[in-house]
Amino acid sequence: MTLLSNETRTLLNSVPALIEKTFPMPGRFRGALPSQVAELSRLLTGGRGDRSLSYLSRPNFLSAYLRYFLPWNLYRLCLLLPSLDLKLSAGDIITDLGSGPLTFVSALWMSRPDLRKLPLEFRCIDRCAPALEAGKKFFAALAGGSPWKLYTVRESVNFRTKNNAGKKQSALVCAVNLLNELYDDLPHSDTEGLRRISANIARNMCNYASPSASILTVEPGVPHSGHFIAMLRAAFLELDHPPLSPCTHTAACPLSGGKKRWCHFSYESVDAPKDLRRLSAAAGIPKERLTLSYLLTGHAAARKNKSARVVSDAFPLPDNCYGRYGCSEQGLVLLTGDEKRMDKTVSGALVTPIFANGQRDAKSGALLAEVQ
Repeated sequence: MTLLSNETRTLLNSVPALIEKTFPMPGRFRGALPSQVAELSRLLTGGRGDRSLSYLSRPNFLSAYLRYFLPWNLYRLCLLLPSLDLKLSAGDIITDLGSGPLTFVSALWMSRPDLRKLPLEFRCIDRCAPALEAGKKFFAALAGGSPWKLYTVRESVNFRTKNNAGKKQSALVCAVNLLNELYDDLPHSDTEGLRRISANIARNMCNYASPSASILTVEPGVPHSGHFIAMLRAAFLELDHPPLSPCTHTAACPLSGGKKRWCHFSYESVDAPKDLRRLSAAAGIPKERLTLSYLLTGHAAARKNKSARVVSDAFPLPDNCYGRYGCSEQGLVLLTGDEKRMDKTVSGALVTPIFANGQRDAKSGALLAEVQ
């Protein structure tokens, strides 16, 4: 993953003002906004049982979502998308499942200037018509005159059955912050249930994809999401849709099944717009860090990759060393180096480890390696 470009940072900083201009809020409602954000946050996390399927159809919640969750999700995706090898060409179709207010489309436009002039077709599917319409309105304000064609479809995405009516036409299929609504309903201990859902999801997403397509899923960077992403990875492998990123290999996931380690990536939020950080603080949910778990799958030539993906923060080790965990074809790796070097080795980076003759860390069992 990469740091924000100056252009993307400028666009992100303009988002709060653009939302206010596009969706003006009467002054008498502004004082209640922080409490509405806090309530919506509760419904999207621990209070899922109190949430109706049409919660974004309520104007107060849609307004809170647009002013808080949309900018934060744009920020998170803009950190991720520039690093992904999305092979898109003129005329390609992108299917966005559970689009909401077209967050993925807007983030792609903001963070990938190399794609802006391509005539692409987006099919955005969501059960909430007001969210889709708000997304179209926001994108028009953000990227007026874009050659991208946006088609919205009001429809529930059903991953609980084995098949759907998706047509194998899309060059890219994505689902952003959608799948947790399925797997969070199951107990974390229900391994078979989670595997069954992951198999259904992989099969259904492939039903939208052309033979050479890529499939992208992005989820919150919490343990349950990371563990589910590992199951989803295995399900895609069974369908001959191997991981392209963040995985550097197709061997067994060294982070699956563990309770203390999961595949996720964390970033400081110091670049976030000041207005957004003020709203977060007023709502009582300040964000000092952003986390995500993701999986990009597709078809590529067989790889023999000696690199490792950094999957943890830096932490101190004996003898004035620092470490970060990495994922590699050889399994879990404990990457070591001095503090300055490990600070530069950011979460999500690809590094080439120098292995210490098969030695392993006594605590984690990870292979020991130095960072070049």
